[in-house]
Amino acid sequence: MSNLIFLSGTDLSKKYGDLEVVKGVSLAMNTGEFVCLVGKSGSGKTTLLSLLSGLEKPTQGKVNLDGTEITTSSEDELALFRRENVGFIFQSFNLIPTLSAWENVALPLFPIKMASKERRHRATELLDQMELKQRIEHLPSALSGGEKQRVAIARALVNHPKIIFADEPTGNLDSDTGEAIMDILNRLHREKEMAILMVTHDVELAKTANRLIQMKDGEIVS
Repeated sequence: MSNLIFLSGTDLSKKYGDLEVVKGVSLAMNTGEFVCLVGKSGSGKTTLLSLLSGLEKPTQGKVNLDGTEITTSSEDELALFRRENVGFIFQSFNLIPTLSAWENVALPLFPIKMASKERRHRATELLDQMELKQRIEHLPSALSGGEKQRVAIARALVNHPKIIFADEPTGNLDSDTGEAIMDILNRLHREKEMAILMVTHDVELAKTANRLIQMKDGEIVS
């Protein structure tokens, strides 16, 4: 695994009105590293993930992701950069209820010029890797929480991203299902040398990562 710095945030702050949620945070992540941001609700960890992934712009500071300083990018440039380099997994799955499992996975491919057969093949292949081959035509309403999150992981991987940002990916799942999702993320990290930045309040789950970063009141404390 390379130890080249892949993602860095320098002196990042984020204010909403008078409320400063992230306070002058700097951190760096190496290529292929699995890092967990841990802390209680309101500690600023989800906001920091949003800044580092380009979902939000900082009030102050800069973010460099794989050689691109994304803080100076326009919204259109950011959207294109994220589509080509980044995968997202959210606590609430964010699946489209009217689309089947494979259509949800294929969704990020639609802005790209690609034959519909290739889109379906790529989505189906990933769902097979997630052990959901028999569920590809099912709507989200027919899937369990763990199955929905595996669909969401497949969707995050469909563009062959260089990094995955995961915000409380086990938060809506029971402990056994949560551990199964962590096993998948650890396997992706190990086998594909995938860089993963994950937010969680569960320190026990986070212990499988390469590194834990503890946040409190908008600052890194350890």
